[in-house]
Amino acid sequence: MKQTATWYYLTLLILAGEAVFILPFVLPRIFRPTVLDVFQMTNIEWGLNGAIYGIVALVSYLLGGPLADKYPPRKLMAIALWMTALGGLVFATFPSFGVLQVLYGYWGFTTIFLFWAPMIKATRVWGGATSQGKAFGLLDGGRGLTGFLFGLLGVFIFSLFISENVESASLLERQEAFKYVIYCSGLIITLIGILTWFFMKSDVDEKDILLETISIKQIHTVLKLPSVWLLMVIILCAYVGYKITDILSQYANEVMRYDEVKSAQVGTFIQFLRPATGLLIGLAVDRFKITLWLVFSFVATILGGVLFATGIIEPSTTALYFLSIIVISIGVYAARALYFGVMQEGKIPLVITGTAVGMISIVAYTPDIFAGPAYGYLLDSNPGALGFQHVFWMLTGFAVVGGIASLVYYRLYGRKSEA
Repeated sequence: MKQTATWYYLTLLILAGEAVFILPFVLPRIFRPTVLDVFQMTNIEWGLNGAIYGIVALVSYLLGGPLADKYPPRKLMAIALWMTALGGLVFATFPSFGVLQVLYGYWGFTTIFLFWAPMIKATRVWGGATSQGKAFGLLDGGRGLTGFLFGLLGVFIFSLFISENVESASLLERQEAFKYVIYCSGLIITLIGILTWFFMKSDVDEKDILLETISIKQIHTVLKLPSVWLLMVIILCAYVGYKITDILSQYANEVMRYDEVKSAQVGTFIQFLRPATGLLIGLAVDRFKITLWLVFSFVATILGGVLFATGIIEPSTTALYFLSIIVISIGVYAARALYFGVMQEGKIPLVITGTAVGMISIVAYTPDIFAGPAYGYLLDSNPGALGFQHVFWMLTGFAVVGGIASLVYYRLYGRKSEA
C-alpha cells in the first residue's frame, strides 16, 4: 500500500486528533492551578475525574475498536467531535464534583468509542507501507502544535478577561475568564468536526480498508500476535509519563513559585515541545529503525524523571528546571509519536487495525484510571517539593519497564527487518 492520502487529509486528521481532547485534558493541563481553583477541587479529586473517564474509556476501546474496521473513520470522528464540544456547555457552568464526574464519563465515551481507533487507522492509511514513522510522528507533532496553539489562544483569552493582577482577581472573575476559554474551544471543535466530515477523504477506496462484518475471529487473530501484547505494556508505561506531564505547570506554580499566568505559559511551552519532537521524529525516523528510536525515547524519559525525582530542581535552578522539562518532554512525546508507528513492523494487518487498537488500548490506557488518583494522592499527602519527587520516581519506574518492553520489541521485529 503506497502513501496515497493527501496532505489536507493529514491536516484535518491532526486538527481533529487534538481538538477532541482540548476540553477534558489540554486546558486542564495548561491551566492546572487555575482549574483546581475555579472548580474548587484538590489534586486527588481532579484525579478521580480522570479515573471515571478511564473506566468508561476502557469499555469504549473494546466496543469502539471494531467499529473503525466497519465504518469510515472521518464520519465516526466528526460525530465524536460534535458530541465532545456539547459537553463543554456543562463544563462552562463549573458544576459540582458529582456532575463533573458524570461529564468526564461522558467524555470517556465521546472521545474514545467513535474516535480513537478510527484516528489510528486513518493515520496508518496515510502512512502507507513505507512512511509509518512519518505518519505517526507528524500526527503527534501536529497534534502537539494544535494543542500549543489552543494553549496560546486560551492564555490570551484568559488574560484578556482577567484583571491585570491575576493574584488579586476574585474567584468569580477567574471563573468568568475561564468560561470564555471553554466557549471558544467548544466552537472551534465544532467547526473542525464539520470540516472532518466533509473533507477528510483519501484516494484509498474506503471499501478496501473496511470489513463487511465484525466477528470474534478478528479478535482471536489480534490476540495471537506477540506485538499486540508488547504494545500493551509499552504504551501503558509511556502513557503514565504523558499523564504526569500534566503536573509540570503545577510544579512551576508550587515549587518554582511562578504565578498562575506564568505557570500556564510553562504549560504552553511544554505543549510546544510536543510538536517540535513529533515533527522531528516524523521527518527523520523512517530513515532509521523506528523500533530502536522507541527504546531511546524511554531512556530520555528515565533521565528526565531522575532529574526531577532527586529534588535538585528548585527556584534557584531555573536553567536546570527548563533543561529537565525539555529532556523529559522529548522522551515522553517521542514515545507517543512512535508507539503506534511500530504496528506495521509488528505484522499487524491494516484491515484489523481498529480491533487491534481496541484490544491494545484496554490495557495500555488504564493510566486514565489510576495515574491521576495516584499522583494526586502523592501530591496531597506530601505537600510541596517532596510530593513532586515521589511522582517523578513513579514515572521513572514505569519508564524502566517500558524501556525493557520496547527493547524486546526491537529484538523481535526491528532486527528481522534489518536481516
